[in-house]
Amino acid sequence: MILFANAKINIGLQVTAKRADGYHELNSIFYPLPIYDIIEILETDAEHCVLSVQGNRIPGNTADNLCIKAYGLLKNEFDIPAVSIDLIKQIPIGAGLGGGSADASFVLKGLNDLFQLNLTNAQLMKYAAQLGADCPFFIANTPVFATGIGTDFKEISLDLSEYHLAVIMPDIHVSTAEAYSGVKPMPSAVNLEEAIRLPIQEWKFHIRNDFEESIFERYPLLKEIKEALYRKGAIYTSMSGSGAAIYAIFWEKMDLNEFSKYGKVYYPTVLNK
Repeated sequence: MILFANAKINIGLQVTAKRADGYHELNSIFYPLPIYDIIEILETDAEHCVLSVQGNRIPGNTADNLCIKAYGLLKNEFDIPAVSIDLIKQIPIGAGLGGGSADASFVLKGLNDLFQLNLTNAQLMKYAAQLGADCPFFIANTPVFATGIGTDFKEISLDLSEYHLAVIMPDIHVSTAEAYSGVKPMPSAVNLEEAIRLPIQEWKFHIRNDFEESIFERYPLLKEIKEALYRKGAIYTSMSGSGAAIYAIFWEKMDLNEFSKYGKVYYPTVLNK
């Protein structure tokens, strides 16, 4: 079984409060982004689940990979055999694009189909929530207004398929802990669920990512990229999640070759499948 696990962008990210359990209350729009990791899942005679990775290097111990943990969640409750998971990692890491979360959720969906477990999306989302805050989004994989710690979703009507999008990924890795250490949680004056309904050319006046202020201070190159994208004619541009990827939405497809001096340039031009 071959799966194409897509990334996502955050359109706006408000950090509104810190909870007693250490997590933060968020408001954000999650939107699917067509940059893909490729996953192949095959039944194997091996004693345990085996993960192999090609492409971008994933730091850390393989045993801690969310794909392995996703398999373990279902193995604990269903009599499924061991599998080999071959992952071609193309979504940039430490980008705020949700690549690791996407991989884990697509493994859940793939195992559900491969072994005919007949789990509903609601059931799969409960498993995904045990893996990470972004993971449940990739089960239904449709635009949502996300609240809570990023696991409470309300479907929204948002279609950006008539626009053209670019992502600039510099050689900067921003850890989630680093991002949260610089943010000051506070209620936002902007109702994000209402602001997303404004004409897209008005988003830059109302929709912001609360992580940008402190992250841009630490990494001025990210602010430089954002400002350069606006000068290039972007309708809206923002850091996604806790960074470091900067995306921009344009009226038409743009040649951004000059941005290669900042890092890798992606052109995911069709946002809705």
